[in-house]
Amino acid sequence: GTVELFMKNRESISKKVGKECDIKYILDLRDFPDSPFADKMIKDFNIILNDAEVEVVAEVVGGTTFAYDYTKKLLEHGKSVVTSNKALVAEKGAELLKIAREHNCNYLFEASVGGGIPIIRPLNKCLAGNEILQISGILNGTTNFILTKMIKEQMSFDDALKMAQKLGYAEADPTADVEDACRKICILGSLAYGKHIYPEMVHCSGITKITLDDVEYAANAGYVIKLIGSVKKLDDGRVSAIVCPRLVPKSNLLASVDDVYNAISVTCDGVGDVMFYGQGAGKLPTASAVVGDIIDCLKHHHRVLALTWEDCDDKNFVAPYKDMDVSMYVRIKAENAEALKSSISEMFGKLMYIERSGRTENELAFITPNMKEADIDANL
Repeated sequence: GTVELFMKNRESISKKVGKECDIKYILDLRDFPDSPFADKMIKDFNIILNDAEVEVVAEVVGGTTFAYDYTKKLLEHGKSVVTSNKALVAEKGAELLKIAREHNCNYLFEASVGGGIPIIRPLNKCLAGNEILQISGILNGTTNFILTKMIKEQMSFDDALKMAQKLGYAEADPTADVEDACRKICILGSLAYGKHIYPEMVHCSGITKITLDDVEYAANAGYVIKLIGSVKKLDDGRVSAIVCPRLVPKSNLLASVDDVYNAISVTCDGVGDVMFYGQGAGKLPTASAVVGDIIDCLKHHHRVLALTWEDCDDKNFVAPYKDMDVSMYVRIKAENAEALKSSISEMFGKLMYIERSGRTENELAFITPNMKEADIDANL
């Protein structure tokens, strides 16, 4: 996709950069004899590393093995690297940005979050005059597609997952989609708050246990269920970061984001709420972000763009999620559940019971008041 888009718009790209630009090499282990770019194909990484003409390299390998070794060597040789590799940025971003700075080149990764949706550059440049209070969003298209099918078509989770896999949206392992959202919120949080947030610092829970009953209860209370990644600054200087299913009010813009689309909401102290929406994956949407970064690097050759965050060895920088104040949706099953209402109210105080058609006598659903999550757990 990157090669396709670059070659299609090569003339206008050259005009934007102010000099002739071309793709010199394509590194791949496989052979593509029928490709129109077969003459550019090589198998030896060192050819790229040692060619002084190469100013920018797009790493679209994925993973944290070859991609990490290649990226590190290229940056140490003063060559800028652009990437769509969220796993590598989430794990090694602070280190690679530092190496880029030290060698007067750039490491850019617009395509690593939200595919073709511009978010990294707006956070780093357009919104730089604001304090970022919170970032939250639908960061994974597959889980959003599954939830859309459950909400709009009353499809069970298993059937919706099978459909997503058949259409090529879903990984064989559904938990990979939650990891995907986690890496993206780590990158956004690191950029917004200046310290590297590692994936292992962030609590994640997925959508595998959500049933059509939950969808109906949520709808009756005025909500839709979405998998939301969020990060926000706390008063004590730490941050809270989490990826989990949430009840989103139907009046909130995120509630109407359907299918494989992504949306990211940024709350700032100056501009208020800003929303970024678009296709979060796909060959050309992602290539759009990669090529945008290539142009930026070519325009700023030997000039470091101010995109950075520090490494973070403080494991307490992300506050424990159980200490956060939240309001929770709860569904319980018990013999003669109605009789439990008085003792539930005693524990939680004022709460909201919600209904669904066909609710059985042994089931209750309610939304708790705002409390520390650990206290809600203890009550449950």
